[in-house]
Amino acid sequence: MTTKPLTGRKVFAIVASAFAVIIGVNIFMAYSAINTFPGLEVGNSYVASQSFDADRAAQEALGWTVSATVEGDELILSVTDSEGLPAAIDGMTATLGRATHVRDDHTPEFTREGGVYRAPVDLARGNWNLRLVLIAEDGTEFKQRIALRVKG
Repeated sequence: MTTKPLTGRKVFAIVASAFAVIIGVNIFMAYSAINTFPGLEVGNSYVASQSFDADRAAQEALGWTVSATVEGDELILSVTDSEGLPAAIDGMTATLGRATHVRDDHTPEFTREGGVYRAPVDLARGNWNLRLVLIAEDGTEFKQRIALRVKG
């Protein structure tokens, strides 16, 4: 059996190929991360920070507790006041989507039944975020993001 000797050129080609693969994978992963995650919570963080403490205090003064679960093809949302009774909500916007991209974001259509809100959903297995903005009768905004885990 004849074997060719391992030369400096072959070693260089092997090392250069390995680094090319590593760099190529890193570029692909960085590109994918940037294009699938918007990374934007607020348009201008400085402006949002100016009223953050006042907004948080007003929200905490409501004393609301929010919980959400997915049961089958239904999203169930419960909002209670400090006494454990259904909260008096004047308006609601909700976005349900993945934590890492906005491609699957949609707005659930809630209906109120017996103090809870229900919406039909068709969710794949995995982690989902429900981003809520609730409006109290006095106009106070209540914002909360709820992480949901759908087991499939």
